[in-house]
Amino acid sequence: MDWGAELWDQFDIIEHHTQWGLDLAEKYIKFVKERTEIEQAYAKQLRSLVKKYLPKRNVREDLEAKFCQYQAFLQVVKELNDLAGQREVVAENLTTCICVELSKYIQELKQERKAHFQEGRRAQQQLENSFKLLDNSKRKFERDCREAEKALLTAERLDQDINATKADVEKAKQQAHVRGHMAEESKNEYAACLQHFNQDQSRFYFLEMPQIFNKLQEMDERRTARLREGYGLFSETERQVMPIVGKCLEGMKVAAEAVDEKSDSQLLIELHKSGFERPGDVEFEDFSQPMNRASSDSSLGTPRGPSDVRVDPRLLGKNKAKRWPFSKKNKPVITEDFSHLPPEQRRKKLQQKIEDRNRELQKEIDQRDALNKMKDVYQKTPQMGDPASLEPKIAETLSTIEKLRLEIQKYESWLADAEGRALSNRPDNAPRGGHQLDPASAINNNVSSHDKDSPDAPHSEDGTDTLNQPIYTEFDDDFEEELVSPIGSCVAMYRFEGSSEGTISMAEGEELSLVEEDKGDGWTRVRRGPGDEGYVPTSYLRLSLH
Repeated sequence: MDWGAELWDQFDIIEHHTQWGLDLAEKYIKFVKERTEIEQAYAKQLRSLVKKYLPKRNVREDLEAKFCQYQAFLQVVKELNDLAGQREVVAENLTTCICVELSKYIQELKQERKAHFQEGRRAQQQLENSFKLLDNSKRKFERDCREAEKALLTAERLDQDINATKADVEKAKQQAHVRGHMAEESKNEYAACLQHFNQDQSRFYFLEMPQIFNKLQEMDERRTARLREGYGLFSETERQVMPIVGKCLEGMKVAAEAVDEKSDSQLLIELHKSGFERPGDVEFEDFSQPMNRASSDSSLGTPRGPSDVRVDPRLLGKNKAKRWPFSKKNKPVITEDFSHLPPEQRRKKLQQKIEDRNRELQKEIDQRDALNKMKDVYQKTPQMGDPASLEPKIAETLSTIEKLRLEIQKYESWLADAEGRALSNRPDNAPRGGHQLDPASAINNNVSSHDKDSPDAPHSEDGTDTLNQPIYTEFDDDFEEELVSPIGSCVAMYRFEGSSEGTISMAEGEELSLVEEDKGDGWTRVRRGPGDEGYVPTSYLRLSLH
């Protein structure tokens, strides 16, 4: 079934329908454009939301960034950013595949449709011209026939009229003959025009217009098929990004499942554990006794002997503040050795500084080795370069290496001091084998425990400072027992000096016996041989339990 055969007399209908089809395609293009604007606006808003909630600085600088709940939040935000990118992909594909391509195709169809209708109108104009010739020849034939009949009647009347002359009769007959001849010629001309018109009309209705209508039908069907593809692209463009959108949503789900409340709680402990002991009971001060009043010079009842050992006021203030955990704290003065921090935090900061400097030192050493190798190559092959040109860089690298080594030694000395203080605050780190702690450690221990004010504290009768006497003597018997069996082995990943009382030094890569596991304070008890054991940082070890 085609338009040329079935709609041969519906020229106006075909013209209207083809125009309606083009208008529908343009309406769909406009619809898709508005959809792309929505997608672009949505993606822009998502991008703005992501930018608003992403950290403005490097998250490594924030302690809160270490918590898995915050990392999960950042992951959700990043996945949302990827999802916004997919909305932009949808908008771009819709614009390219539908708006641009279909618009271009519709413009071509408009030109094709215009050409077909121009061809149809030319054929119609030719048929109309042929019909006008036919109508003119018909009117001429009719007029000539009337004139011939009139001339014939006039000749017959004159022929019967006795008063008419012979010349008049002959003239009338001659005129009738001429008119009759003209009517016959008009008849022949009319017949020829009629035959020509019938041929033109047959060609118009059975050949030319059916061909034009069929071309318009084929064009409209192509437009419909292309519009169908556009409808399909509308959903296919969305479907193509669904796997990636699904991955974004799956990433959000994985981020949510990665949140572990227990690990965050433990991390909070590791980040902010001070290492101080809880304050002891405040002892009763009996001001009725002159002796006690004389020996008390503060609310804590700090005993003073003749040596009058002075406690570091910085440490005392720090421990005193811990008595009121919810009180407002003054902003500490930040020091290079991190002594403004609690013991545990100071130790971690110093260890982090040492690790950072070691990494920088290794980079500089690698660079120095590379420069030396290059210098050797230049010396062996002068055409490749001048060895002297590398001397300034080598000198600069050596200077940096020396500077980093000095900084590492400085931080290691501070770390040893911090670890000594941390050990002095632990009953587990009491002197082994009857050795007593150094006075500084004893002072720190007494300050952190807040037991100096106890009226029951032992006082020397001969006036010597009680701080010079051994502490934790009740544990001495425990350390004189037989050596316990190792519970595993360990390998030192870093070098440790072990300059504080109760610690042991170790070299990088050295294998040691594991005597006692870390009890949560960051220290592990190890043994090198009989009688040679002590505590080392747990983070410096790679453990292997039996």
